[in-house]
Amino acid sequence: MTAKEIRQAFLHFFEQKQHHIVPSAPIVVKNDPTLMFTNAGMNQFKDLFLGEAAIKYARVTDTQRCLRVSGKHNDLEEVGIDTYHHTMFEMLGNWSFGDYFKKEAIAWSWELLTEVYKIPKAQLYVTYFEGDEKEGLAKDQEAYDLWKQYVDESHILPGNKKDNFWEMGETGPCGPCSEIHVDCRTDEEKALVSGATLVNADHPQVIEIWNNVFMQFNRLKDGSLQSLPAKHVDTGMGFERLVRVLQQKTSNYDTDVFQPMIQFIAEKSGIPYGADEKTDIAMRVMADHIRAISFVIADGQLPSNNKAGYVIRRILRRAVRYAYTFLNFKEPFLNQLVPLLAEQFKGVFDELVAQQDFVQKVVLEEEVSFLRTLSAGIKRFIEYINPIQKMGIVSFLGPNTEKYPVDETKVKNHESKVISGLFAFELNDTYGFPIDLTELMAREINWSVDMEGFNKYLGEQKNRSRAATAIDTGDWIIVNTDDQSEFVGYDDLEIETEILKYRKVKAKGKEQYQIVLRQTPFYAESGGQVGDTGRLEDHSRQFWVDITNTKKENGLTVHFADILPDNLEGKFWAVVDEDKRVLTEDNHSATHLLHAALKQVLGQHVNQKGSLVNADYLRFDFSHFAKVTDEELAQIEVIVNQKIRANIKLKEQRNVPYQDAIESGVTALFGEKYGDFVRMITFDDHFSKELCGGTHVKATGQIGSFKIVSESAVAAGVRRIEAITADKAEQYFLDQRKELGHLKALLNGSKDLSAAVQALLDENAKLKKEIEKTTLERVGNLKNEIVHHVRGINGVNLIARHLDLQSADAVKNLAFSLKDMVDNLYLVFTTEIDGKPGITVMLSDGLVKQGMNASNIVRELGKEIQGGGGGQPFYATAGGKNPAGLASVLEKAESFIPQG
Repeated sequence: MTAKEIRQAFLHFFEQKQHHIVPSAPIVVKNDPTLMFTNAGMNQFKDLFLGEAAIKYARVTDTQRCLRVSGKHNDLEEVGIDTYHHTMFEMLGNWSFGDYFKKEAIAWSWELLTEVYKIPKAQLYVTYFEGDEKEGLAKDQEAYDLWKQYVDESHILPGNKKDNFWEMGETGPCGPCSEIHVDCRTDEEKALVSGATLVNADHPQVIEIWNNVFMQFNRLKDGSLQSLPAKHVDTGMGFERLVRVLQQKTSNYDTDVFQPMIQFIAEKSGIPYGADEKTDIAMRVMADHIRAISFVIADGQLPSNNKAGYVIRRILRRAVRYAYTFLNFKEPFLNQLVPLLAEQFKGVFDELVAQQDFVQKVVLEEEVSFLRTLSAGIKRFIEYINPIQKMGIVSFLGPNTEKYPVDETKVKNHESKVISGLFAFELNDTYGFPIDLTELMAREINWSVDMEGFNKYLGEQKNRSRAATAIDTGDWIIVNTDDQSEFVGYDDLEIETEILKYRKVKAKGKEQYQIVLRQTPFYAESGGQVGDTGRLEDHSRQFWVDITNTKKENGLTVHFADILPDNLEGKFWAVVDEDKRVLTEDNHSATHLLHAALKQVLGQHVNQKGSLVNADYLRFDFSHFAKVTDEELAQIEVIVNQKIRANIKLKEQRNVPYQDAIESGVTALFGEKYGDFVRMITFDDHFSKELCGGTHVKATGQIGSFKIVSESAVAAGVRRIEAITADKAEQYFLDQRKELGHLKALLNGSKDLSAAVQALLDENAKLKKEIEKTTLERVGNLKNEIVHHVRGINGVNLIARHLDLQSADAVKNLAFSLKDMVDNLYLVFTTEIDGKPGITVMLSDGLVKQGMNASNIVRELGKEIQGGGGGQPFYATAGGKNPAGLASVLEKAESFIPQG
């Protein structure tokens, strides 16, 4: 079976078992503060397990894109080295939300593996939870008894809490699990060692392929377990591992999931796959990493220097580094894998197919940038290893041994060629230079890196980062029971409601409370729109707490407050800050008009890549590979303002079937998770029609006016427009009018400002030419005067004097003229231009050959004016802060002449 057939067989099997097939959620997580990336198939169903959302389908199945590179599930350093770890992988899963449980899950998993996929039963081992005394958890006897119906008892193995009690994190849904392992060894190997002894022992040929998790509990902050409202089934089968087993390969990378890309890399590099372990690892790293990189970018996350963007940049740079070091790709190459990948996932994950060109260009830009970084890092490395003498032996301690110390014991033990851990860390942290490349370059010249020191500095940085982002979250305290909270803010900004639950959170030393209401008019931050603020008033309306923000967490609307109401029970008034909401709506609706106008002016390739909408302004990121010209920006502004003046009424459609919406021509955003029913926002059926959960104006006239204030680049192929509307736009035009009036007054009320300003510019240019002419004449006179006041000292002709010139170019021209006129010249000029002291040093070529250096001299002289500078051996300049030191400069100049 091919990989595509294997995937389809899984989905079809569970569809026949009355499971609804759902699409993969985006790999980039947006409304869960505990995750950056989807790292398990269950992530998109977390709110269902916690009872915080309504269950639409009791049984579902899917193939989910997952990414594991950071946090608890950190597999990055293993990727490419072994045969079965990956950054991005597909997780095939079937789910039951309060419907079937262990009996059906176990029976169906066995049926699929042995009857559909035809895996020999003798190759399979299953595990069950053996219990845990500390947790007060009994052995999972039910799972054991169920497995005995299908599997010989010698193939049913107990597992401890580490292996057979699945937990998503420190808190959250969890429960006992039952794993299925397959023994892919040869018959000869099986005869020597029983597969039962190798299960969960990290044997590369005895691997887990499926895990049936029986969700029964919610782990609370204090470590205790709380029963979930209903029992659920969460299963996950690693697609890449399953394909390996069914295609009878010894490595995931030998299957048709990876081989097309690996063979392409091999062909382009001229190195056969299988020729050498180092080049094989490099090819596996590239074939794996491009999957994670491409899908994360397609889901809307661009490489950057923080959070999720930094993770994907790190993965990309690891791939480029392997290509550069082991496959000799010195020019960008990784991006050429994107079209192969898009074709491979056509019909499975079409979001990559639709954005192939965009993704490829982003990867290319990142490659170009990192190859420059590699070159800069290698240069820094070479500069660092300049040998110096220490303790009687050659010790390669670098240019600054005080800044980059090396352990003295290593020097005494003749481990002299040691690169400082601090230098290696700074190379990694500041320049993005991989530590393993630093180690490789060191080994090539028989040196080593002080890894103990490197890890020390790295650990300190990680601790600082963790402390900065650490959030201490308490458990929910129930006030009133209810299934879920309801958002009513599309229609109401003030309602009567009740508090369902609350919890305390602490971040960056600040304590706050998170509150969930039975009904809420507060819009939770989502889709680029900021969360509402306002007040939660008690029923008497005499006392209230301020709601400082509103966010989503796994579909739940969470309100932030610095304090709690005195009495949490009873009725409250939830009141949204109407002024802020209205201004935010102006900007959000204007964003939709802008998006449509961009498509109209620039082309249909324009797609939203990010946005921010608040009460002050809007920011819109979009795909486009050139700067938007002033003419295009003006045209976009005209279109948006025309639509505003047309006062187009909002057409809002709720609970539209997703497929119906797509077929109507609506704009859907890549990287967004849409349900079976969606909300459509339309301003003119032939202009702007988008899927959107945000709040909007009732008619475009409310926006008032629209003004673009900036256009810039964000990343490769991504541009950014910032704009203002309503009162902010009005204030902008008032300020411009005021500035214009001021200019008119300065120009004596001229009616033609452009002509008046041009006349001023022409006059200014004319005066500059006259000044230049006068200065040149003065420089000529000075040259003839100065050349007669040269002092000869030890064969050196010294000129040291202060110049009353206000042009740095004139000083430079004078210095070069004197160099042509005076042999063995050593010249020092001081100046004070616009109150700033300056120094110029010029040397004849002969003096430079004798060892004098203008750059070194000017650096020392610069200290007299509290400044510094540099330049070339024959000509250098310096600036400073202290004009009073200029006299000392001239006095000190003579001291640099070599003594006879």
